[in-house]
Amino acid sequence: MIVLDTHALIWWAVGDERLSVSAGEAIRRELEDGGQVLVSAITAWEIAMLVERGRLVLTMELGEWLSAVESIEGVALVPITPQLAMQSVQLPGEFHRDPADRMIVALAREFNAAVITADDKIRRYAHVKSVW
Repeated sequence: MIVLDTHALIWWAVGDERLSVSAGEAIRRELEDGGQVLVSAITAWEIAMLVERGRLVLTMELGEWLSAVESIEGVALVPITPQLAMQSVQLPGEFHRDPADRMIVALAREFNAAVITADDKIRRYAHVKSVW
């Protein structure tokens, strides 16, 4: 089981070369082995914000794009539960205040999964595994 950070999901879904080789391999292996690739619902919010601000252009309407991603066998969009919301505020050690990153890290910790991310702040956080 792995969790995708928002940029990793976008880059993987559109085949962007900014996705590292090792991140792409980790996703491919997880899906080939019948595992799960988890995406936090906060990622839908982040993508919607990027689209709204003109920082991301999708080839289809956002809802369709998310449905297409979620229809990939092994990919699951995970809702924000009250437990995950609380865990995102109670992360151990020092972690920055970005609420989306906190939700993604809390999700990874909940499932003892690695986060696929290029984000140095997440990669340096000692309380979650990461792949890049």
